Amino acid sequence: MKNYSLSELASLIEEALSPMSDSTFWVRAEIASLTTRNGHAYFELAEKSASGMQAAKMRATCWANLYNMLSAYFAEETGQHLQAGMQILVEVEVSFHAVYGLSLNIRNIDPQFTLGDIARQKQDTIRRLQKEGVFDMQQSLSLPMLTRRIAVISARQAAGYDDFLNHIQQSAYNISVTLFPALMQGERAEQSILDALNNIMMREQDFDAVVIIRGGGAVTDLGCFDNYLLAAACAQFPLPIITGIGHTRDVSVLDMVAHTPLKTPTAVADFLINRFDRLMENIDSLRRRLKQCTEKQILVKKHRIEMLRQRLSACSPERIFNMGYSLTMAGGHVVRSIADIRHGQTITTHLKDGTVSSIAQ
Repeated sequence: MKNYSLSELASLIEEALSPMSDSTFWVRAEIASLTTRNGHAYFELAEKSASGMQAAKMRATCWANLYNMLSAYFAEETGQHLQAGMQILVEVEVSFHAVYGLSLNIRNIDPQFTLGDIARQKQDTIRRLQKEGVFDMQQSLSLPMLTRRIAVISARQAAGYDDFLNHIQQSAYNISVTLFPALMQGERAEQSILDALNNIMMREQDFDAVVIIRGGGAVTDLGCFDNYLLAAACAQFPLPIITGIGHTRDVSVLDMVAHTPLKTPTAVADFLINRFDRLMENIDSLRRRLKQCTEKQILVKKHRIEMLRQRLSACSPERIFNMGYSLTMAGGHVVRSIADIRHGQTITTHLKDGTVSSIAQ
C-alpha cells in the first residue's frame, strides 16, 4: 500500500485545487465569528441546514488594505457593521496552505444581499409580534399628564443622555430622572437593555414612564433595536415606553412597539416638558374661567339682592303711610273690619307722623 507523508498529501491537495486558484466564487454564508488583528479581518463562515445543524464551516480572511474599504462600503450601504450572526454574500478566492489548511480570501462583498436578509428578519420579527398579540400592547397604557418620575435607559457617558438631562434640568418643572445604565450598541446591547428593564420592573411603582435614549453614536450601531426579544419585552412592559434612539434612516421595531416613538433624546425631553406646559396652560385657563364665572355670579347675586331690596322697599310701612294709608288697632289687634270693634271701645289710628286715639260710636 502506497503511503504519503503529510506534506506530500498537502502537495497533492494543493495541486488538485490549483485550477481553482485563478477563479473567484460568490458564496452565501453566516458570519459565525469575526475578529480583527493589525487591521486584518479573520472570519469563520458557517452554514446551517434546514434542521439547524451545521452543514459547513470555513475560515476566511480579508486583508487590511481591502477590509478597510469593504467594511466602510458595507456600513455605508446597510447602516450596520459586519458582525457575528449576519448573513453575507462575499466573493472569495480558494486558498490552501500546507500548514494553515484550506481558507478563503475575501475579495468583495454584496451589501444588498445582507440588506435583504436584515429586512426579512425585521419583517419576520414584526409578524411574530403581531401574531403573538403583543405588537400594540403599549398603546393600551395611559401616559400620565404629570409624567414626572422617569426611568431612563442609556449609556451613562452618552452625549444623548447629557442632552436629555440638561434639557430637563433647565425646565421650570420638578421632573425626577433615574438612570439605569446599559450598553446601547454592540453584540451585548440587547441583553444589557433587557437587564435594565428587569431592574426597572422591580421598582415599577416608583416610575410613571420609561425612556430609552441613545445619541452621539453611529447609525451603524442601531441593529440591536430590531431584536425580537428586546422588542417583545418592551411591547409587554407595564409602564409606557418613550424612545429617542436617533434613527434617521429608518424606524426600528422598538420604535414601532413603543408607546411614544421620538427621534432624539432632546425630542423626548421636549415632549415631557411640553406636557407640563400644556397642563399649566390648562390650569391658567381654568383659573381665568373660574375668575370670570365667579365675577359673573357675584353680579347676578347683586342684581337679585337689589331687586329684593326694591320689592321690600315697595312694601315697607313707611311707604304705605306716605301714600296716605293708616293702621287702626283696638285692644292690641289690627282692625280689619267694623266687626272687630265694640261700641265705646278706644281705638288707635297710626299715621305717618303720629297716632290718634278715638272712641268707637
